Amino acid sequence: MVKPLDTSSKLALDTQSLEQLRAQAKHSPDQALKAAAQQFESVFLNMMLKSMREATPQDGMFESEQTKMFTGMLDQQLAQSMSSRGVGLADIMVKQLSLNMGGQMPNVDSLSKSSSAVFAPPPPLTAPPATTMSVLPSAYSENAQQDFVNRMLPFARQAGQASGVPPQLMLGQAALESGWGKREIRMADGSNSFNLFGIKANASWNGKVAEVMTTEYKNGVAYKQVEKFRAYSSYAEAFQDYAGLISNNPRYADVLQQGSDVAGMAQAIQKAGYATDPKYADKLVSIMGKIDLTG
Repeated sequence: MVKPLDTSSKLALDTQSLEQLRAQAKHSPDQALKAAAQQFESVFLNMMLKSMREATPQDGMFESEQTKMFTGMLDQQLAQSMSSRGVGLADIMVKQLSLNMGGQMPNVDSLSKSSSAVFAPPPPLTAPPATTMSVLPSAYSENAQQDFVNRMLPFARQAGQASGVPPQLMLGQAALESGWGKREIRMADGSNSFNLFGIKANASWNGKVAEVMTTEYKNGVAYKQVEKFRAYSSYAEAFQDYAGLISNNPRYADVLQQGSDVAGMAQAIQKAGYATDPKYADKLVSIMGKIDLTG
């Protein structure tokens, strides 16, 4: 009779243990299953230790490729030792596999395949397929953007009817300046300023003010500085103020002369000095192209 395979004193992931496990599977598949489950538990613990190592600083004076290699070997053996005492995972695997087989232990062939995977080094953790990574975040992003448009569209239409400023332009700048509503300007107490357009509070502004750190550009170089921005009591008030700025300030007279030309409006906005970002017009054109006014 083949004795149960004891892996506690063996080198972690020892390939010679594979043949012993296969031999044991022919005579005592229940014991072989337990041994295989124990090895899976060891692999799991080793991956856990590896993740913990990677989460710690790696720039110490004693850090080198050699120390990393020996640390990895130590972690493998530590995982083997821990699994020999058991943390409960192996027992759960044995129970589940037995239930899946209708109370019967797996046959020799399936056990051999499982043991082959056990004694092979654990595969590197990889990201999900590119299609999955691109579809889910993109779908969520598009839904969030359309939700922002749907919430702000009534204010844009109301302000547009009174000023002649196209709702698409207003929504485009509101989305660009606020990150689709994710980076709205906040007051010192954390309350909303409702300023979606990044309109600064100059000397002519008599209303509330929000002071925040912002990114500005000088000669194409970005830098940070604290700026004062206008604060409103509602989104409706913010859209009305923006529309009044574009329609009444001579500085932006060329904007409304572009008609429905999205690129023309964006270029006129940048040329008038609405923002210091040298790529502002391109960003605005891209965002306006994503706006669906039909909901």
